[in-house]
Amino acid sequence: MNKKILGIGNAIVDVLAKVDDEFLIQNNLVKGSMKLINKSEFENLEKNIKIEKVVAGGSVANTMAGIAYLKGSPSFIGKVNSDKFGNLYKKSLEDINVNFPYIEKNESLPTGASIILITPDSERTMCTYLGISSHLGADDISKNSILGHELIFLEGYLWDKGDSEKMFKHAINISKQNKVKIAMSLSDIFCVTRHKQDFYNLLKNDLDILIGNENEINELTGKKNLLDSINQLKEFNKIIAITRSDKGSLAIKNNEIINCESVKVNKVLDLTGAGDLFAAGFLKEYLDKSDIKKCLTTGSITASKIIQKIGARLE
Repeated sequence: MNKKILGIGNAIVDVLAKVDDEFLIQNNLVKGSMKLINKSEFENLEKNIKIEKVVAGGSVANTMAGIAYLKGSPSFIGKVNSDKFGNLYKKSLEDINVNFPYIEKNESLPTGASIILITPDSERTMCTYLGISSHLGADDISKNSILGHELIFLEGYLWDKGDSEKMFKHAINISKQNKVKIAMSLSDIFCVTRHKQDFYNLLKNDLDILIGNENEINELTGKKNLLDSINQLKEFNKIIAITRSDKGSLAIKNNEIINCESVKVNKVLDLTGAGDLFAAGFLKEYLDKSDIKKCLTTGSITASKIIQKIGARLE
């Protein structure tokens, strides 16, 4: 029986479109960033793009999809409305064997959606309308939904709103009381900048595993280079996995540093989901009690596969 993992995150429908650099300039978008937008901004952008693909997304949901692809047994909780995008969301996960125990209901806001603009250099620029997804509250997460899992996985993005912070702490408390391990991704550098102290305290007091890229980790520690960050984080006695693009990845575990080479790819098509799929490979191996080197290796392999195709799904 596969060990179970529960992902908790923003339930967001990904709307993928190819654009040129000029489009980003005209719309005042910073390449590679994630910008939160309101409903009317979302509708305006949607009018001006040619949609390539629509799929259930959100960082943690992408990770759970990757774990399903690796034959794990993931569940995901995220808040959707019972609208067109909400129905598409649920079906999109269930079709790939990700259990979605959240009961959708009629909400005041629509299901969240993110327009992912892919430029010719494969960078992705995201404009996200959170909709109802950011109102995931403590009452949406019951003790029963966490029990029976070995690990919960949370995304840094969730910390962005008042309700979510309470929900985050609620999920962590239930997990700690029931000896369920807690993992978190740092999501993106702007997210870390906004919540640096909170994230640092979470790592120190609550988390078992933290996953982030080199820039996010340096931002978290306030250090200029990775070596200084590593030296600071070594004292925490946690598992910290750090991705470094083509420089590979590394993990800190009990004062030990484990390095892993990157996997060479022929052609990068789209960087969407690289971090999410690294997390999928890493956490799946961790649940299978593999050593940390194997966790990093599988993470790197899964990430290398996803960047050679459009979108964040490996099916």
